[in-house]
Amino acid sequence: MKLAEDRRRLKLVQSVERKIEVKRKLLPEYAPWIEGVLSSGRGGQDAVLMFVLVWHIDAGNYADALRIADYALRFDLAMPDTYQRTTATVIAEQIADAALIAQAGGAAFSLGVLSQAEELTRDKDMPDEVRAKLHKALGIGYMAKAGEAPYSGAPRGWAEIARDHLRRALQLHDRVGVKKEIERLDRALNKPDPALRQAESGGPESAPA
Repeated sequence: MKLAEDRRRLKLVQSVERKIEVKRKLLPEYAPWIEGVLSSGRGGQDAVLMFVLVWHIDAGNYADALRIADYALRFDLAMPDTYQRTTATVIAEQIADAALIAQAGGAAFSLGVLSQAEELTRDKDMPDEVRAKLHKALGIGYMAKAGEAPYSGAPRGWAEIARDHLRRALQLHDRVGVKKEIERLDRALNKPDPALRQAESGGPESAPA
């Protein structure tokens, strides 16, 4: 009943920013229910759990979201019909989209969150375009890490990891928008190691609509 009431409340809000604010205020009220479900370890289908999973992603509460995601994927729980996508697809796409938006604006996004989302969904079926976005976000994240760090040998490894993710993204979806980044990394990695301090780390190409 509470979930239905809160969903009706959210439908009345037109602004996406305002919806996120409302979700952030509502989420603590669901914490006892979520803790009870996760601690039970029974794995039964639960609409409240699955809506709260997405709300946590929307609100930027990624640690909470991934904790629920791990449980949901372990027990093969389905998303409510509203989403018309598999659970793995929702997790990968929502987190990848949040990361790409942040990165396009010049902000950092947690590589730990992206890596955990990729690991959790690695063996799950989903559209190639969605998985490509997740690899693109990881590639851009590692590319920034390689370009910003003082040279100590590690940036070359990060640049290579970045290129691997971006190449995988391109393999999965040739319009994902990573060709320029791959070219920059190829040029940087063909230079002597210290040159990685000035690795060309321009912003990501815009993803196709």
